[in-house]
Amino acid sequence: MQNSEAMALSAALLAVAGELTQRIHDGVVARGFEGLRPAHGFAFARLAPDGATVTELAAHLGVTKQAASQLVDEMVRKGYTERRPHPGDARARLVVLTERGWACTRAAEESAAEAVRAWVDVIGDAEVRALGRQLARIAPYGPIRPAW
Repeated sequence: MQNSEAMALSAALLAVAGELTQRIHDGVVARGFEGLRPAHGFAFARLAPDGATVTELAAHLGVTKQAASQLVDEMVRKGYTERRPHPGDARARLVVLTERGWACTRAAEESAAEAVRAWVDVIGDAEVRALGRQLARIAPYGPIRPAW
């Protein structure tokens, strides 16, 4: 692959990622979840399974612990997350999604599904599924980080 082809592919992937992020965010807002930025969604992605400490969230987002703490404070104020005692470390606090946070996460999933269905209209279901498999091979574990 030539440098120019690699650059064009990189630009296309970044454009698709940016558009997808915006469509998910717009869908979340349209479903009544206001006062959020896409960065909140990236945090929700880390918190959704079992919660996380501020330190773990900072590592996931690629920000300082202080920046992650400020983001958590904001999400707590808005009712999307809460801090709980950590079950395995008495010195740590676990940040978990509230019911409102889970509802917002479901809204994001619905919005993502709508965006991907639009891709099916363009390239077909089989191609979208193949794309998903190929991208998973290229970036099997990569943290989902915002483009700051």
